[in-house]
Formats: sequence, structure tokens, C-alpha cells
Amino acid sequence: MPYDIVELMEEVEMKTGFLPNVFKAMSHRPAEFRAFFAYYNAIMNKDTGRLSKADKELIIVATSAVNRCPYCVVAHGALHRIYSKQPALADQVIVNWKLADLSDRDLAMLEFALAVCRADNITEEHFQKLERHGFDREDAWDIGMISAFFAMSNRIAHYVDLHPNKEFYSMGRTPGGEKEEEA
Repeated sequence: MPYDIVELMEEVEMKTGFLPNVFKAMSHRPAEFRAFFAYYNAIMNKDTGRLSKADKELIIVATSAVNRCPYCVVAHGALHRIYSKQPALADQVIVNWKLADLSDRDLAMLEFALAVCRADNITEEHFQKLERHGFDREDAWDIGMISAFFAMSNRIAHYVDLHPNKEFYSMGRTPGGEKEEEA
């Protein structure tokens, strides 16, 4: 395995205390690993826009629930719990996002994300609804790109039969279960 990939995997494992299974699965093809995580970092770790880390993780949870992706639902549900400090919200979104304790802003954000996830025709009405809740076109782009990237990621996880690491289940729920990781 190429050194840069080994080095990144060791860094993630040191930071989190375990190596998320997605790293192992994607390392099978180094060029694709690099491209996958480069885009992940571009959309998830940018400092611009109005989306918080918790917002981004909630988009991933909703997208992954619609796509029935256990790995991404569990892993990103854990990250949402950590970033939002709300231990139940991701679980509510997984069960039924329409009945979750979401703010009007979060509801508009997820409605847009799931329209992208379902490959609905995106109309001016979608953008206007986001704008009524404080999002601009750049935020819409971010929401759409996160949803689209994770729709692809969900399909990869299905294809390779990716299962969540056991560590994800308790993250953000219990004292000491708050280590952050990348995916």
C-alpha cells in the first residue's frame, strides 16, 4: 500500500482510536482512495458558507437513511451527535426525518438535500425556500454536493458490503464516546 495512504490511515487511527472501515475498503484502489477523500475533504472541511459541521452530518444522515446505507447512517449519525451535542436528533432523522425535532431551517435544508438525493428536478421554488431560511445559492450548492457525494458513497458502501465499526454506535452518546473521525 502506498505510504501516503498508510500515513493517513495511521493518523486517523491515532486521532479516533480505531480505523473506520471505509478507509480499509477504499484503500483497495489507491488512486480512487485519494480522489474519494480529496473530494470528501473539499466539501466537508471547508470553512466558508453557512453550513456547520453538524448541518453537513445531518445531510449525510438523511441522505444515507433514504438510501438505506447502514455504514453511513451509523458513522455519520455518530459524528452528528458529537458536533451537535444532540444525542437523539440523528436517530429521529433516521427513523422519520419529517417527524424529527428539526428547526424550520434544518427542515428546509433536508428537503433540498433529499430532493437532490432522489434526483428530483430542482426548481426555483427549491432555492426560494432555502433563501427564506437564510441560505444562499452557494449554500444550496454545498447542500447539493454533500447529498450527491453521499448518494454515491452509499452505493459504494452497498457494493463493497461495508459495515459500521462497533465504535461508532456509542460515539456521542456516552461520556468518553466523543472522539472525532473523518468518515
